[in-house]
Amino acid sequence: MKINIKDDAQKYLADKIPAGSTMILTTDDGSNKYSSLGGSCAIGDKFQLVILNENDPKYTVPIENNAGYKLATEPQYTDFFTAGLNISLWHNALALKDNSGILDGALSVVDWRNVKPETAEERRAKMEKLGDQIC
Repeated sequence: MKINIKDDAQKYLADKIPAGSTMILTTDDGSNKYSSLGGSCAIGDKFQLVILNENDPKYTVPIENNAGYKLATEPQYTDFFTAGLNISLWHNALALKDNSGILDGALSVVDWRNVKPETAEERRAKMEKLGDQIC
């Protein structure tokens, strides 16, 4: 899998992501430990770049990129992406796109290098609280 991080997006990311960082491209829909969003309206329509200290063993699909990041995704997420996958700056925010169009017009960047993961119970409570506020 390959992603083109366009020049304007690379400039935007330069002060947010240290060069050579380990990152994952994942959903932000409550389906993984990196997301507390809940609600069926978020499925497959919100994505995030997550900066990690080390590889997450679930994210085994490397994503070749032109910015030098060590980037991967989970096999189940590859169904969301088609040819021409790219990140660009759009309306002063990051946009994740492919040849089908815009996948997420507000791609977030989340730094998990110093985050203590929530327990499943904590995540569920947070998702229940947020779920009726986002859909």
